[in-house]
Amino acid sequence: MEATHDHGTWKHWLEAHGPKLLLCARQWTRSLADAEDVVQEAFVRYWRHQRHLPGDPQALLITSIRRAALDHARRHARRTAREEKADGGLEEREYTFEPQPGEDADRRHEIEAALQRLPAGQREVLVLKIWNELTFEQIGETLEIPPNTAASRYRYALAALRKELKPACHG
Repeated sequence: MEATHDHGTWKHWLEAHGPKLLLCARQWTRSLADAEDVVQEAFVRYWRHQRHLPGDPQALLITSIRRAALDHARRHARRTAREEKADGGLEEREYTFEPQPGEDADRRHEIEAALQRLPAGQREVLVLKIWNELTFEQIGETLEIPPNTAASRYRYALAALRKELKPACHG
């Protein structure tokens, strides 16, 4: 990974890694807007106060994003309880992945739905492993679980997706 310690590189680094970080944050937030806020908050905190810490910058940022997302969720829950209003649901459909030109929209919806049906623990490990390219050790540190647990959740998630999506692959 490109060194993030040089002052002028933050824009380039965020452009290169931002989409992966946003996908990661999306697993821990209620909306895309919340995920964007969480990534921005975590990145600014990292760049101002943590970029000189030893370790992989992406792993440090993902840990920071997870914590910011959990804080955001707690704030949201407290605000919702305070305001005593019912959940109004999503106003419009939000996608986990950016639609690609010429892509089969039905298949993308099917994959997104299958991902959302995974248990949260399996889904977050899958996102960290595949899209953020973290090792099981880094995932374990980020999620505060043993690396072997991360590896097991990853295998279970892949098996569940294979089983659920297999009929569509042959159709």
